[in-house]
Amino acid sequence: MGIRDRRRWKTAATWTEVGELMARWLEGTIASRPGYTPRYGPDEETAHLVPVLAAACRAGYITTVSQPGGSGANAHGESWDQRAAVTGLVTDPDLLDRLTAAALDEGLVVLVDDYTAETYSKPYICTLVDGEPFTAFGGCVDHASLTLVEWRGLRPELVEQAAAGVYLTLAAPEWGAAGERLWPLLDRVTSLSPESASRAHSS
Repeated sequence: MGIRDRRRWKTAATWTEVGELMARWLEGTIASRPGYTPRYGPDEETAHLVPVLAAACRAGYITTVSQPGGSGANAHGESWDQRAAVTGLVTDPDLLDRLTAAALDEGLVVLVDDYTAETYSKPYICTLVDGEPFTAFGGCVDHASLTLVEWRGLRPELVEQAAAGVYLTLAAPEWGAAGERLWPLLDRVTSLSPESASRAHSS
């Protein structure tokens, strides 16, 4: 990570500031973020999700991993099926309640992993390759991965808060493009008004 980006993340004092930095990384105005390969932006497959994910980060749902729904073949000719899914740290209990309620109303899969209460979900398979499980969302992540990888570079107090935080996974039960209905729901719950987004950018 470059010196300027390292300084940005290290000096962020609140989760609002961290959410803004994550949004800027998604939008391409910051080259690096904690827990990800330095100087690499989001995967190309998630390009169309950037506005929704950035708004979610600014609202307090700081997304760390996401994927669109889709199906087809990969570069090796293997069949590839994905559920639309997203996981992130939720720093606002009211937002957690609103996201959870809206997702359940829409019949989406909701997984909550609370590291303070030590209550964890069962990982949910979200990618199949040739019909075999390939990736899963949700479930407990070990403390070292959270503190030394996922959030490394933030202030120590924020790292510890993240390691004791609440992580929310939202996923479509459908395989393929039908699950893309997840993103309009996320946008409805978290999208900031243009005025609020302008204030966030100038802070």
